[in-house]
Amino acid sequence: MIICVTSQGPDLSSDVDPRFGRARFFIMHDDETGEYEVVDNEQNVNAAGGAGIQSATTVAEKGCDWVVSGHMGPKAMSVLQEAGIRVATDAEGKVTEAIQAFKNDELEEAENADVSPHW
Repeated sequence: MIICVTSQGPDLSSDVDPRFGRARFFIMHDDETGEYEVVDNEQNVNAAGGAGIQSATTVAEKGCDWVVSGHMGPKAMSVLQEAGIRVATDAEGKVTEAIQAFKNDELEEAENADVSPHW
């Protein structure tokens, strides 16, 4: 299973980015092997609009199964749901802590966005 965690930095010790669409990086963590890939999301950090949709498309193209983030907007949530990607919100702390919280079922699956567009 591939878990995508929004991150403020390019490694597992980085802080979780509370925003999805404008997250600085996505850490794609392979739950089976423990390996991870860093996806730079710089093009969407300061985008005038459409950051959530663009970021969700990027994540979907990487083949992840879950997104773990602090929050999720409605447009990104819609794209992720259409791609069959499940979402867990309320993640915080370091990326490693968020992954562990996810594995321990401490993060609930989000059915809907928890912030408005352009948050």
